Amino acid sequence: MKRFAPLIGTVLGVGYIRPAPGTWGSLVALPWGWLLHVLGGFPLLILGIIIAFLKGWWATAQMTRGGDDHDPSEIVVDELVGQWIAILPLSYMAWSMGLNILAFWPGWIAAFVLFRFFDILKPGPVGWADRRGDALGVMLDDVIAGVFAALGVLVLGGVYHGVLQ
Repeated sequence: MKRFAPLIGTVLGVGYIRPAPGTWGSLVALPWGWLLHVLGGFPLLILGIIIAFLKGWWATAQMTRGGDDHDPSEIVVDELVGQWIAILPLSYMAWSMGLNILAFWPGWIAAFVLFRFFDILKPGPVGWADRRGDALGVMLDDVIAGVFAALGVLVLGGVYHGVLQ
């Protein structure tokens, strides 16, 4: 079972891509998030987030056990989870209105940029989670960055559709 930890933690090896493995992990999350949405809408994306979080937490704990680095750069399952959280508002809107999720393409760009912004800078609670120094902290900092990015997507969508149009 432990041999599966690197496959999960690195998202099938994406975490080994250099430079910027976290950015690659976030990028690969987008088409996979789209696929989950297309197959089962918003509910399947939520389920995917929960499963990926739990498996990612386990894989991160396995991969960091006994090591000095609590958050090796090749572990990118946390970016996948955070990026999926960042696109949740887009999935919900498309699913609830029966629209093609790709119609919200500016939101996809915003979700990606905002998630990377919060994940890299680690403001406030994102940094707190990262400083925990354990597998849960590795996952939580990206969850919180994803929530911040999702809120940013909502604000930007509201400004664009409510004020600019």
